[in-house]
Amino acid sequence: MAKKRVFVSFDFDNDKALKDLIIGQARLPDSPFEVIDTSLKEAAPMKTWEDKAWAAIRRSDIVLVMVGPNTHRAPGVLKEVQMAREERVPIVQVISYRDKNYTPVPNAGQLYAWNWDNLKNLLG
Repeated sequence: MAKKRVFVSFDFDNDKALKDLIIGQARLPDSPFEVIDTSLKEAAPMKTWEDKAWAAIRRSDIVLVMVGPNTHRAPGVLKEVQMAREERVPIVQVISYRDKNYTPVPNAGQLYAWNWDNLKNLLG
């Protein structure tokens, strides 16, 4: 069975480590998903970033929003959610830190706890 292709959206300025953690989970033997890693390693012109994000979201089966303390205000995340909506790519969001109560990203659907069972159910 083919793995689902997941685009990971996160607050680049505050939560870059989250992307590495989810990539690690995607490499587990029983993972039902793979991460399309198109995150920029440095600042880039807005148009270049947007073109790359559009292309990656179009290739994805689902967009995973990693929610931290400021994600609901992160311009890049808000733009990626808008792109996913326009492309009709499903979106799920998970709380990225334990024991925290963060604000969900607008228009990104229900907020779930980040645990292996949830990831397998949501991304499988």
